[in-house]
Amino acid sequence: MVVITSDQRDVIFDAVRTMYTAVADQPEQEYHFPTGRRALEYVGYPPEYLDRLPDGALESFAGVGYPFAAGMVRPGDVVVDIGSGSGTDLLLATLLVGPAGRAIGVDMTAAMREKCLAIARSAGLDNVEVLDGNAEKIPLPDASVDVVTSNGVINLVPNKPAAITEIHRVLRPGGRVQLADIVVADLPSAECRAKPQLWAECIVGATTQADYLDMFRAAGFDGVERLGELDYFAASTSSSTRQTADGFGAHSMVMRATKPE
Repeated sequence: MVVITSDQRDVIFDAVRTMYTAVADQPEQEYHFPTGRRALEYVGYPPEYLDRLPDGALESFAGVGYPFAAGMVRPGDVVVDIGSGSGTDLLLATLLVGPAGRAIGVDMTAAMREKCLAIARSAGLDNVEVLDGNAEKIPLPDASVDVVTSNGVINLVPNKPAAITEIHRVLRPGGRVQLADIVVADLPSAECRAKPQLWAECIVGATTQADYLDMFRAAGFDGVERLGELDYFAASTSSSTRQTADGFGAHSMVMRATKPE
């Protein structure tokens, strides 16, 4: 186990902010992971949903799977999207919760927050809120939301148990979780994991699928279930990224869980 110091944690978060600021401001650039509508279609989003979302929300998409395959969002729900980015999943959640529900985005990258909020306002959505925060400290009260969704975020978080405990805290009893994230078959070396700059690459900070699911069980969740997995990095245009992902058995998975009543 690698202990991440507070200084390293800050460098990790700074590297992540830098990466996703670029994705927000320069969506046309090529990155080591797939982005935009091409990525959305690859990971499984139905075209009929994508056609209902603003292009600006789609162009900076950098998620790793289709968490809505878990079927956890219902009309009237309050949904929080951790790492909401440019708002693809957040705005999709608004379609599913309807006017009686609410969608709250949490993101630590200012450029993504600003882009997401501007898109929501231009679309006339007044039941969307975007907050500054990260997965280790969600800026919401206890037991305040019905569903937590997230897409490719927990793998970037140094203290994963803290993030999962926060998810449990903000959910109401009976609340639901749907996540897509990166996991690995073989953990990167301690030397790699101790280099904060490498965490933004999405692989170095990932844990194994078994440990990932066990952390949710340890935090008190029921019905922890992996729904499927995808060779996500096969869609990368970077041969070195594909090779690295293959070496660690890195792939994305979709899971769901429930907070006990």
